[in-house]
Amino acid sequence: MACALTAGFTLDCRDSMGGLKEVYLIELANVIGFAEVSGTVTGITKATGKQFYKFEQLPQTASATEEATGSDENGTFFVTQTIELFLNKMQASVRNQIKLLAQNRLVAVAVDRNGKGFLYGQTLGLSYNAGTGGSGTAYGDRNGYGVTLSGAERENAFEVNAATIQALTTQG
Repeated sequence: MACALTAGFTLDCRDSMGGLKEVYLIELANVIGFAEVSGTVTGITKATGKQFYKFEQLPQTASATEEATGSDENGTFFVTQTIELFLNKMQASVRNQIKLLAQNRLVAVAVDRNGKGFLYGQTLGLSYNAGTGGSGTAYGDRNGYGVTLSGAERENAFEVNAATIQALTTQG
């Protein structure tokens, strides 16, 4: 059988934490390729002069999820990838960046609160498919924007190694 299992899964220590720390975004058209070994991205080649942009996230706000869908009848499988970001303070500069996000297909590297990065939108890109914006009502409410990026890929997100994450914002 070509799709034979190669390993099982054992429970690990309870030392993991939920949520995203930051998300790096770039236009899909500006990504030339990825180096990948055994499910881990070890390099990302960008078009000359292009870079990933960092979107920092407050604790317990942002998330990245994947939902797998398969059909035995049709012999198909795909994974819907979704990233939810929150950008505080309604202001023109943030509004203008959201407009640019909405006009592009994007590649994202989401770094979780455990320091692990994962690549989303690798082949087909992510699109800005939903969003919110508002002033809030109570003094403690969010004044700002919520951004939902989503797309479908053939398989789950690849992990991105630490060296590649560190190199994301360098030009070229």
